[in-house]
Amino acid sequence: MNTPIRIMGIDPGLRRTGWAVIETQGNSLRFVDAGSVSSDAKADLASRLCQLHEGLEAVLHQHRPEEAAVEATFVNKDASATLKLGQARGIAMLVPARAGLRVAEYAPNAVKKAVIGVGHGDKKQIHLMVKVLMPKAHFDTHDAADAIAIAICHAHHRQSVTSRLAMEALK
Repeated sequence: MNTPIRIMGIDPGLRRTGWAVIETQGNSLRFVDAGSVSSDAKADLASRLCQLHEGLEAVLHQHRPEEAAVEATFVNKDASATLKLGQARGIAMLVPARAGLRVAEYAPNAVKKAVIGVGHGDKKQIHLMVKVLMPKAHFDTHDAADAIAIAICHAHHRQSVTSRLAMEALK
């Protein structure tokens, strides 16, 4: 547990995908960087997905995380929007997986519970708590702040995820 582990959190979205990189060492967390990758709303879907792919690959190449975490998609009333979000989420999972990283998935309520202590809360509460947990964190979009929260969630849960993966490998 003496070696820092670099984690990339990803908040998928077709218009804008948030990303964050943090380091965890024991119980301490350190902010590395955060931002978002945008796609051109006027472009066709395939081009937009390529833009997200290329942007996330550049972040991965620059920051070299060892683990990744992605927020799970929720289903809403608009099936078309849910499908497009799912496609963006596929890109968010594909990029780190192709780089050899294990990708953990967390439901939005699990992320909220890890960051603010309860499974329900608004974005304002999450962003305030991110600043409390990581005072040096800076983010320019809500998506980047959400990605920091996803990375924090993974940092809190990674031991149980690592243990489960080790047990699966033994089967």
